[in-house]
Amino acid sequence: MKKIIALSLMVMAGSACAAPQLIAHRGGTGDAPENTLPAIQLALENKAQAIWITVQLTKDGVPVLYRPSDLSALTNLTGKISQYSQAKLSTVDAGWKWGDDAHPWRGKGATIPTLETVLKTWPNTPFYIDIKSPDADPATMGKALLSVLNETKSLNRVRVYSTEDRYLNALAPEVPRFVTRSETRTRLANISLSHQCLAPEKTMQAYWYGLELNRKVEVVEKFTLGEGVSPATLTWDKEAMDCFRSQGNAHIIFIGVNSAEDYQKAVALNADGVMTDSPAKAKAWIK
Repeated sequence: MKKIIALSLMVMAGSACAAPQLIAHRGGTGDAPENTLPAIQLALENKAQAIWITVQLTKDGVPVLYRPSDLSALTNLTGKISQYSQAKLSTVDAGWKWGDDAHPWRGKGATIPTLETVLKTWPNTPFYIDIKSPDADPATMGKALLSVLNETKSLNRVRVYSTEDRYLNALAPEVPRFVTRSETRTRLANISLSHQCLAPEKTMQAYWYGLELNRKVEVVEKFTLGEGVSPATLTWDKEAMDCFRSQGNAHIIFIGVNSAEDYQKAVALNADGVMTDSPAKAKAWIK
């Protein structure tokens, strides 16, 4: 009986070092309103070494920091980012719903910043840029990003990620990027579930991967008389790390590292970076 494994997953990247690079997820969404200037400043004060931010395009084509598909999820406005101009979004309170019922950040000046403002405010900080614009044309997004990166002279300190391959494929050749989610998940799934070490699809000078340290997925198994779906958890281990490292200059970042136990696992596996929601809490693990 022959099994065919098909599944989804994601891995992210950094640069090989003794201690993983500490990356603030959405600027440190556990410590302050995500993707805002105050969050990024606080993350850096808490010793984050790089910042992961999420970008969408405004109605007038400006890359700004925001993740959910609707503004009502986090702010005092409703609708999509693409329905409003950058000028209007600069007045939105992005701390409106952060925290408990007391909303400690409401009215404290946490607005929706432009990517250009962020890169100019911290000219020496590494940034990972995650494209989450659900309705933006990939080519338009690619051109807008390239323009900002050139204007701020940031091509040497950013790397672009997206869960959608089409956005990465539309980037200009000079824009640093991650390996696509679809390729990463397929390779990790084959290692984890069938112990097959596949080669990268393209030859590159360096391969950057990003994926959760532990990822719940559904496995589709095809049999002669039909197929079955069963849950599974893909997790990084020595076999997986050895496989990815053996196939070229690989950089691996673990997403969702939010406990001391997971951080120590990342260190033991020699991960290049770990992405955490709270750099404030992570300081205790690193000690």
